[in-house]
Amino acid sequence: MAIQQGTLARLRGATKAYGAVQALAGIDLELHGGEMLALLGPNGAGKTTAIGLLLGLIRADAGEVSLFGMDPQRIEARRHIGVMLQDAQLPPTLRVGELIRLTASYYPSPRSVAESAELAGVADLLQRQYGKLSGGQQRRVQFALALCGRPQLLFLDEPTVGMDIEARQKLWQAIRHLVAEGNAVVLTTHYLEEAEALADRVCVMGRGKLISEGSVEALRARIALKRVWCATKLSQAEVATWPEVAEARIDGERLCLSTEYPELLVRRLFAEDLHLSSLEVRAAGLAEAFTELTREDDIAHNSRALQEAA
Repeated sequence: MAIQQGTLARLRGATKAYGAVQALAGIDLELHGGEMLALLGPNGAGKTTAIGLLLGLIRADAGEVSLFGMDPQRIEARRHIGVMLQDAQLPPTLRVGELIRLTASYYPSPRSVAESAELAGVADLLQRQYGKLSGGQQRRVQFALALCGRPQLLFLDEPTVGMDIEARQKLWQAIRHLVAEGNAVVLTTHYLEEAEALADRVCVMGRGKLISEGSVEALRARIALKRVWCATKLSQAEVATWPEVAEARIDGERLCLSTEYPELLVRRLFAEDLHLSSLEVRAAGLAEAFTELTREDDIAHNSRALQEAA
């Protein structure tokens, strides 16, 4: 199967319930070749269920689920995906090279052990027993297993948990390499800076539905608040009373101010402190956007519940 640049996987009107709990409520989602998609949401939002449907691990109650245009449970489709889940139970006595070689044997055109190990940053661990590795090293081995089959679609569930900063940066580099080759990557993570650094598109889920979708920049633009940092003689308590300031806090040696009116605030800061320095104005980050979007969803849900109760 040649690498596809169109839609590789799709959920259309997909629903799934576990007893009285509605895990997915008619969700529409598409995964495209050459794209890094971050799937975000609070616990219980339905992310795991959505991925489970696409992997063919569970069946939808209703709606359409397709993987490379096929039923996700067909072996022809599953041979072109790679998966790195949060919990992986692997034989502790096998060496890393043996694990990669064994996993690669299930795929029609796998990468070599050396290439897989190099991409995942575990070339120096090939002779080590898996069970004797640190948690971060085991996660890197799991990443090698996920990519060794040369997948066109890679699912990464909290991939950098337990990794140090250097290992995380190397994994980010490998992910970018895979996307540049035309593959699709689906990332779920609680490290929002990770999604902000990597994602071409972000989907935010809540209560089994997509509540927002777009680029990181588009999601950030939905948040009116901006951040203003500065070094000033003005006190946090004093500035917090200004009508232009929504929130004031100390960030290291600088004052960090949240505002909907950055131009007005900056003018007032210079007027009140002629020696103002280290000024920086930034749009809200993905973390602030995510918090605001999920808060708005909670408010809308509670409002609907009150109306139905009335």
